[in-house]
Amino acid sequence: MVFTRYSGIFTPAELTLLQTVFDTLCKERRLALKDKDQRDDLAREVIQRFESGYSNEDDLLQSLSKRRRTNVQSSAANP
Repeated sequence: MVFTRYSGIFTPAELTLLQTVFDTLCKERRLALKDKDQRDDLAREVIQRFESGYSNEDDLLQSLSKRRRTNVQSSAANP
């Protein structure tokens, strides 16, 4: 499985994960289908994070989500 990530070939499960994260972030950022350039940039970011080791949905979302990062930082600062 590790080799598939770096060869640019993804398993069906990995594609499902990447699509789910992408769709969630599009909704969060309110990116419409017509926002092609922004959606392309986001897709590239999701794949790059996945290839750099963020291999589950929660980690990917947290690393790319501005809202989630803010909430985690706020929670850490206010125990």
